[in-house]
Amino acid sequence: MYRYTLLTSITNRATGIVLSAGLILLVYWLVAIASGASAYHHARAVLSLGVLKAIYVILLATFSYHLFAGVRHLIWDTGAGLERAQSKRSAAFVVIASLLLFVGLAWWALHAGGHAP
Repeated sequence: MYRYTLLTSITNRATGIVLSAGLILLVYWLVAIASGASAYHHARAVLSLGVLKAIYVILLATFSYHLFAGVRHLIWDTGAGLERAQSKRSAAFVVIASLLLFVGLAWWALHAGGHAP
């Protein structure tokens, strides 16, 4: 019946947890910036490791999904889109839109503007 709704809702919560864990990297980077040039250069070397780049890809994907699923939940809070057919359509929209955003962000990060000076 509502398996798409249930699956997308659970996935939204899971992506929120992954993004929360990813904040550790952001905090590390911000603390390094605030700590001076030496700390920043060390952090930049650490944050440029290949394994962390794979984690960045995962974080981009989870951010993309969580963004659209969160907007969907906000719309539901107004009472709109709760019918079964509307819920299935919005689930498909969330998946497609998040994939498109992820591909766009990944392309930008790897090719267009994501290179350090």
